[in-house]
Amino acid sequence: MIVHFSKYHGTGNDFVMIDGRDQDTSYFDNDLIRQICDRRFGIGGDGLIILEADKRADFKMRYFNADGFEGTMCGNGGRCITAFAHHLKITGLETSFEGIDGLHSSTILPNGEIRLRLKDVNGLRWVEDGYLLDTGSPHFVKFVSQLDQVEVDIEGKEIRNQSRFGKGGVNVNFVEKGGSSNRISVRTFERGVEAETFSCGTGVTAAAICSYFHFKSDIFSYSVRTRGGKLNVSFKAQHHSHFTDIYLTGPTAHVYNGSIEINR
Repeated sequence: MIVHFSKYHGTGNDFVMIDGRDQDTSYFDNDLIRQICDRRFGIGGDGLIILEADKRADFKMRYFNADGFEGTMCGNGGRCITAFAHHLKITGLETSFEGIDGLHSSTILPNGEIRLRLKDVNGLRWVEDGYLLDTGSPHFVKFVSQLDQVEVDIEGKEIRNQSRFGKGGVNVNFVEKGGSSNRISVRTFERGVEAETFSCGTGVTAAAICSYFHFKSDIFSYSVRTRGGKLNVSFKAQHHSHFTDIYLTGPTAHVYNGSIEINR
């Protein structure tokens, strides 16, 4: 069986995209997805995303981590699937889609960047040496100095599996304040990928919200540097660590289209 796909990335966070509207996608089990995402023996990617038909939105996004298991919300994946849906002529410049955490809206801006609305954040708490919050996926945020010298794959893995975060673990973000008050740099160890990725959309969102809280700031829009490029995060701060109108904005790129033979 031949399966067609597209490859996209958002600031280096890369995904295999499948149009699942008119085909049976039940054969995409854990083993197959893990094989497809393998960078040596498959196509390669931080995850695989299946676009499906949906009754209350333009489409549904199903996101799978590179380990083969269905994941929580992926911010860069949400921006990439917006570009993919537009390429398929499913949507115009504005769209809404169903994610695992509910309904999202997104817009393709005049400069080509994609602006994605994420779910509201209810609660942010300090846990020993950092902050814990959920931006569609659970994130631990730790502020550091000399970010470039942090061994993210080692330190992130150790934190990610600590019992205090429960059975599912957590994504781990290391954050450093930039040269100006609205700039930060972020490196993320992603669960499900089990390695540092070049960028994590829900991770940089968590880092920006925590920066507002940590530095007792009055800034509601942050420029975020990742290994894969720059993103912008904006939000509104309400009472009692409640944040609304959260937007993640940045570039996406269509890398190539291809096909793969699957023996099923």
